[in-house]
Amino acid sequence: MAERAYADQALPIDCGQTISQPYVVAYMTEQLGVKPNHRVLEVGTGSGYQAAVLSRLAREVVSVERYRTLAEAARERLTRLGYDNIEVFVGDGLAGVPERAPYDRIMVTAAAELVPVTLVEELTDGGVMILPLGPHAGTQRLIKVTKSEQGLQREDLIGVRFVPLLPGQAREL
Repeated sequence: MAERAYADQALPIDCGQTISQPYVVAYMTEQLGVKPNHRVLEVGTGSGYQAAVLSRLAREVVSVERYRTLAEAARERLTRLGYDNIEVFVGDGLAGVPERAPYDRIMVTAAAELVPVTLVEELTDGGVMILPLGPHAGTQRLIKVTKSEQGLQREDLIGVRFVPLLPGQAREL
């Protein structure tokens, strides 16, 4: 896939997953509004690319991946490349990583059909979550959710197409 590495398109990775096209990675990162003192949760580690980008903007990145194969490969890759402010966990992305919460920002890199309440609970007041929202079969909308004392504010951003956010940790792979 080296010849397609700089193309602005999603590419397949192991476990039937994809790495998002560079435009979407950049757009989601920009919309998240990460600051140097932020702790960020990424749901869906994949190859580790998005975590690497976030780690250059945030104090700390916690990433959770349902596929052990992807998590271990990303952890090894990120360590080898010198990314020392990223922790990769194997687990249920819909549950987040509550033992490391709260987070200032959450980026979900798989499509949810509803805003995951458990992830909202892991956000700080004033926290922001970006996620693709909509049916698993078809296109979704990228949504920006901001948490405040008054509740959740939702902003509809752009149309996207992501792999589905599924409950639980994968049994194989």
